[in-house]
Amino acid sequence: QVRLVESGGGLVQPGGSLRLSCAASGFTLEYYNIGWFRQAPGKEREGVSCVSKLDDTTYYLDSVKGRFTLSRDNAKNTVYLQMNSLKPEDTAVYYCAAIFWNCAQTPGDYNYWGQGTQVTVSS
Repeated sequence: QVRLVESGGGLVQPGGSLRLSCAASGFTLEYYNIGWFRQAPGKEREGVSCVSKLDDTTYYLDSVKGRFTLSRDNAKNTVYLQMNSLKPEDTAVYYCAAIFWNCAQTPGDYNYWGQGTQVTVSS
């Protein structure tokens, strides 16, 4: 059974850090491009970052560049999103997703999704 499971979310103060994990089972994660999306209440799901399976090139939403870092550990079949200098506007449910061909901005293009993990940035 194909699964993606996110973890690591929580409540953090502005300026704080969190590391999200996305563990895959039922398929080999390194054969896919892996994206992180987020969805805040009343807003559309938006792409935050994506890592290419070909050369590990990573892409970031402009508003998170310099603060978020996506990495993968193929031996653990896991992808991470390190989030630093968090801001209240980063509050959302964060999802990881796998896409076979190329990183994409459209959520509907992704093949597999996790259930999401809540990130709340508040004092």
